Amino acid sequence: MSRIGNNPVEIPAGITVDINDNIITVKGNLGELTQEFSDVTVKVEDGNVFVERPSDTKVHKAKHGLYRSLINNMIKGVSTGWTKQLELVGVGYRASNQGQKLELALGFSHNIVLDIASEVTVETVSDKGKNPIIKLTSKDKQLVGQVAAKIRGFRPPEPYKGKGVKFVGEVLRRKAGKSA
Repeated sequence: MSRIGNNPVEIPAGITVDINDNIITVKGNLGELTQEFSDVTVKVEDGNVFVERPSDTKVHKAKHGLYRSLINNMIKGVSTGWTKQLELVGVGYRASNQGQKLELALGFSHNIVLDIASEVTVETVSDKGKNPIIKLTSKDKQLVGQVAAKIRGFRPPEPYKGKGVKFVGEVLRRKAGKSA
């Protein structure tokens, strides 16, 4: 039994949810998101969104919880938005942005220049004595996570010194070095 899928999704004030031909559209103060769904039925009643499955097969159970979570993420995205913060740990690691172009110095022989999608706003914070931080914000949770994972993939944190690009608050498993 899907515990997530059975919970209704509350619609806050100022958010509208429309369902037409297996496409759900959520509009809010930050914009509009759409998602196609299949194998489940979605109903909007009394300020809540309900997701129901036709049978108890494995596929229907999986999609039941999946679409409920996607709809919840869409509603939260158009109302408050999603934010990911990345921290650059390492000597000489820098980040700067000009509009949607993010320039990273991660210890390679050249700087990495990355074009960020227009739906994602990027901001870099470089305080003296602290590690540089990259803030990514958007209404689309999947897109923010994908961009953050791509940036982290350029230099994942290594387990001995902890150098690399990591999420703020991420706990790394550190290893002991060679014992002499």
